[in-house]
Amino acid sequence: MDHQFSLIRTDLSSNDGMRQAQALLQALQLAASGTDISSLSRAACEEIIASPASAVCKKLAFDLVRTTRLTADQWETVCSGIKSDFDFPDPDVTAAAVSFLAAIPTWRLGKFITDSSKEISNCIGSDSENLRHASIETLGCLLARDDIVTLCESSGPVLDRVSTWWSQIGLKMLDPSDVVCRYAFEGIGRLFSEFSSKRMSTLAGDTIVATEASVAIRAHWVASMCTFVWEKRDLLMARSRVLPFESFRATIFPLVYAIKAVATGMVEEMQALFGNDGRFSSYRDDNKQFVNAERILGVSDVVSHLVPFLSSLDPSLVYDVGINLLSLADVPGGKPEWASASIMSLLTLWDRQDFNAGRESIVRAVVENLQLLDLHMQVSLFKRLLVMVRNLRAEADRMHALACICRTALSVDLFAKESARRGQKLPQGTDIASLFEDPKIKEELTSSSGSSLFREELVACLVESCFQLSLPFLKDKTARSESRVLGALAYGTAHEMHSWTQSALEVVEVCRPCVRWDCDGRTYAMDCYLKLLVRLCHVYDTRGGVKKVKDGASPEQVLNETRLQTLQRQLAKDLPEVATPRIRARLIWALAEHFDLDGLDPLLADDPEDPLNILISSMHKVLFNVDSPLSAAANRPQDVQAMLLCAQHLGSRYPRASQGLAKELEDFRSSTLADSVNKHQCRLVLQILKYISKHPESRWVGTAAATGDYPFSHHKLSVQYFEASAAQDRKLEYLVHKAVQELWKPAVSELTLLASKETSPSVLRPPPAAQTLSGSSDPCYVEAYHLSDPHEKRLTLHLKVINMTELELNRVDVRVGLVGALRFMDGSLQAVRQLLNLSSQDPIQSSVTVSVSRFERCSLCVQLLYYPYAGSAGSGHDEIDFGEDDTSSGPRLRKTLKPDYGEPIILRCKPYKIPLVELLLPHKCSPVEFFRLWPSLPAIFEFTGAYKYEGGVPKTVNGGAAWKSPFLAGLKALSSKPFHRVASHILRTMAGFQLCYAAQTWYGDFVGMLVFGASEVSANVDLGDDSHTMVCKFILRASTASVLDDIAEDLQQWLDDITDGELKVVSEETLQESEAQKLKRSIELSMLPKVTLAPPPVKSDDDSLLPGIQPAEPSTLTTFSPEEIEHKALQSAVLQEWNLFHLEQTVGA
Repeated sequence: MDHQFSLIRTDLSSNDGMRQAQALLQALQLAASGTDISSLSRAACEEIIASPASAVCKKLAFDLVRTTRLTADQWETVCSGIKSDFDFPDPDVTAAAVSFLAAIPTWRLGKFITDSSKEISNCIGSDSENLRHASIETLGCLLARDDIVTLCESSGPVLDRVSTWWSQIGLKMLDPSDVVCRYAFEGIGRLFSEFSSKRMSTLAGDTIVATEASVAIRAHWVASMCTFVWEKRDLLMARSRVLPFESFRATIFPLVYAIKAVATGMVEEMQALFGNDGRFSSYRDDNKQFVNAERILGVSDVVSHLVPFLSSLDPSLVYDVGINLLSLADVPGGKPEWASASIMSLLTLWDRQDFNAGRESIVRAVVENLQLLDLHMQVSLFKRLLVMVRNLRAEADRMHALACICRTALSVDLFAKESARRGQKLPQGTDIASLFEDPKIKEELTSSSGSSLFREELVACLVESCFQLSLPFLKDKTARSESRVLGALAYGTAHEMHSWTQSALEVVEVCRPCVRWDCDGRTYAMDCYLKLLVRLCHVYDTRGGVKKVKDGASPEQVLNETRLQTLQRQLAKDLPEVATPRIRARLIWALAEHFDLDGLDPLLADDPEDPLNILISSMHKVLFNVDSPLSAAANRPQDVQAMLLCAQHLGSRYPRASQGLAKELEDFRSSTLADSVNKHQCRLVLQILKYISKHPESRWVGTAAATGDYPFSHHKLSVQYFEASAAQDRKLEYLVHKAVQELWKPAVSELTLLASKETSPSVLRPPPAAQTLSGSSDPCYVEAYHLSDPHEKRLTLHLKVINMTELELNRVDVRVGLVGALRFMDGSLQAVRQLLNLSSQDPIQSSVTVSVSRFERCSLCVQLLYYPYAGSAGSGHDEIDFGEDDTSSGPRLRKTLKPDYGEPIILRCKPYKIPLVELLLPHKCSPVEFFRLWPSLPAIFEFTGAYKYEGGVPKTVNGGAAWKSPFLAGLKALSSKPFHRVASHILRTMAGFQLCYAAQTWYGDFVGMLVFGASEVSANVDLGDDSHTMVCKFILRASTASVLDDIAEDLQQWLDDITDGELKVVSEETLQESEAQKLKRSIELSMLPKVTLAPPPVKSDDDSLLPGIQPAEPSTLTTFSPEEIEHKALQSAVLQEWNLFHLEQTVGA
């Protein structure tokens, strides 16, 4: 291999272009096979890039450089070579040099742009078509990146040059060359897509924090390009028509995005964010109507320009045109015909199966824009869309599509009911039952057995959409404009409180067969159904019977209550057909609380078909079920507890139910299936039933009150699932909730947040604070900060090195080592960055990216090797040079000189520690979910911390809207940490609190944290010390013991990370000593003798009416307010109770 490398270097040093090209091709083949060719990079840089060569050799050399890593001096050689190629007479060589601009590292790119901006501008306006093409293509990819935006944010000259280049690229959209015009359109489209989605930055792994300035800079570029496209839209559309067929696709997205941005007013928001009053912000209110008409005409012109291409034979072109026309149909003034034409074209692609690569995208585009169609077309597409969604492979796409279909179906149903109430005639198929009219779906719905998950996903999405429908529609000014589907939902729910329940009632009627499904242990879809059933029964209060019109009920309410009670009786008859005992127990729970027992016929008491008899016999099956021993340990205790509570509810409300259930409970209590807990609970329920039967007039209504709760859920950890079906339920629940939440409550864009007057710019994540790694007297100042990427599990350390001496340092090597669970991306043991020619006080940026393999304490060790004195030039290695002038002499040796930097001086910086809290993510959950999950976490750890705060009266901020607790000052940093605050309980009088936080590691381990706080007054309060000490008890529980082991390894560091150094760890010995001192002091105070003061002598010259009594003067014994006195009294009482508790424990021991 060494011989082959020497031959390649020999060929590279020759002046023969053919031999150089062959050597570069051999090096590229070695690189493709995985061989390390870093030793050839210097020869390629010096002999090809930095020297005159042909365009082919230049391109091959640049490709070779892309496959290896260069040092800092090699990058300097490359940049100088590229700069010299800008003046090369051959435009192809210049084009090859310009094409390499995107590969220059960020730390060198800013200086290169400043030095070569004029040459790059000349390349854009060159007469050579090839050079213009290369410049536009490269700059279109380069200037849209996040690192360029960061450079522009920190340097005004770079911002001016980049803005000028964007203007030049926009002008090239009208270039006579078709290739240049196409790549100009693609560059502008890439700028637009990066602003809205940042897709390229995500694929590149950029983790740059989006600040207000960076968003404003991008907004300025996008607004200027949108304004240009709007003003030149006629010319641009005419230019796109004469482009080749394969190039026309590149013109669609830039035109549509710019026209939509102008029509929706997004351009004004971007101009206001940048602080520039553009053309569209100068209109007065009296011209607003004219402006709106002009914008509608502009949108219509673009639609007329694109609609003929929907009948094209190219599937990709039809797809692009259809997708972009759908986005135009939602702008103000859009027409349903625009959306219907696009959707019909996309559905034709689906039927012809011409665009299989975009099947998911076709379905997503259609279902997201269903609300733009008219009512007839929406109804006609429901059954067809369900069949299309059923065939999607990706679960996330399938869930999103089902959520869109269910939301649109509910809106259509509500709109139809409201229109029917107004006397309008609507087409058939507007009810929820139309979703299940497909024969295959209807067969799966009614079948008790089946392995398909689609029916469960459909029922779950439909029910979760009903729950979202029940929430109030509050218009958020920072959210995007309401679409027609949300408008229909708000219209349908605005007139009556029970309007949403009409559609929900139809959902529970249609999905009734799901309770008979046997889903191999999965229960999530049935739980969703029963939860909605309990919610409806609680809203309508079905246990009291059907309301009457004379009592104030509306005819619709009477009809709905009648339908709901009929459904309850049908579900009771379905109980014997329920496949699994778990679903049988949960169905009994859903019926027991809200069943109308008073409406039963007493003559049918002995009929087996009587609903009450069916309920009692089904409860007997659950209590005495021993058919499933594998799942008994996990499911039977919950089922038995539910049945005992149901027996109490039924028996407390109806005497006949009490008689039947008493016998069942006695049998169960005397059987071997009941444990001690169940026996005691049976005895309690039997006593309640016996007392109520003897004293019916004095029974307590609380024993049979309906709570409307459905206490069955799947909120467990994935690692704790003992059954595969439970893990599948959890996965389905996550997918359904995510799809429904993203659809009903979409995330607001950064531009909308910053442009709204009500929102502060602080909504964006602030940039991280840098840490100083060097000492105060070190010759080089080093500071660093890191950015994390939880999805890719990577960390990027950004270093800034400043030469603090008055000399210019020729070379500085930055070495970075790893400690802990960190790995470099290329697998090396350490990273080396070479910085050349560091001027005095000139900051140099550098970065290192590492991957994190597990949750563990880790750090990065930084070491600087700088060369303060430059030595003489030393001889390098011998290279073979073939001279062209004298070929007979053969190869000759040539000495190359290398600069000698002398001996380095090593500067060891302090390690950069990665906080453990950075490896956590917030875990959003409700308080009920958190406290159900808390006892099941196996690992637990406790410790105590304390901090001091200044006392005082709690303040109210924002006009009393919020209560600011002074005793929570030490924990205010927790709000900015990756913890989700689940619940908080504040005791104002006692200055105490309980806080609950939930988080998960990057690797899925759950971490829960409870913080209990109790305030203590300072011992020197008599000397005027108003400080208080807050003692915080931290209780951590996790699903994995190793997580808590890493936290407990350095508790003070953990507290510093989560509280920014406000809390200090308090040991148990310190706590015991403090308690002993307090107890000793209280005993000493209690043992002090009480001194009785003698009454003052009565003066003889006192001529008052009451001798010896003087006017009351202000007391000087205490200066405390009544609130503080009450506070101290409460604290004394708590301390006394605590001491008594300890004494009792001591005596008991």
